[in-house]
Amino acid sequence: MLSKWEELALIAKCATTDSRSAFERLVVEYSPELRRYLMNLTLGDASLTDDLAQDTFLKAYMSIRSFQGLSRFKTWLFRIAINEYYAYARKRREQRMDGMAETPVIECVTPLRNVEAGIDAQKCLAVLSETERSVVLLFYMNDLPIKEIVKITGMPEGTVKSHLSRAKVKMAKVFNV
Repeated sequence: MLSKWEELALIAKCATTDSRSAFERLVVEYSPELRRYLMNLTLGDASLTDDLAQDTFLKAYMSIRSFQGLSRFKTWLFRIAINEYYAYARKRREQRMDGMAETPVIECVTPLRNVEAGIDAQKCLAVLSETERSVVLLFYMNDLPIKEIVKITGMPEGTVKSHLSRAKVKMAKVFNV
């Protein structure tokens, strides 16, 4: 795990010299966590996850000079990722409204399972709205505090808490069937 100072040094090197090796180090550091988040957000669609992760890192590289350092690089990166996902979701909704056929949801080959409790996380995530799913994943899967989620999503703290609360109710209903 990179320290804050190592992270800032790599970012400064990227911003000043366009160092691809420094950015590669950031990609290696944050890619697994970002991909896991996107994989859950897309409900197991590996192809879409790859596309969104690639777009996220490309946008981050292209705009690294605009990174102000007010938050950790990871927070900034996740903000880009969530914006990429929402942009994708908007396009998909617009295409459906235009009469195009909806692309089928690809089943995850290995759904997330909590074997001890017998919980199928994919079913829980599937009943949530895109916003609720993103907040739940950031809070429970990425173990981020609410204040960090506020920075990533741009939502007020009360809204984040409301989405978490509504999501808990919806996920509980999955098991009361």
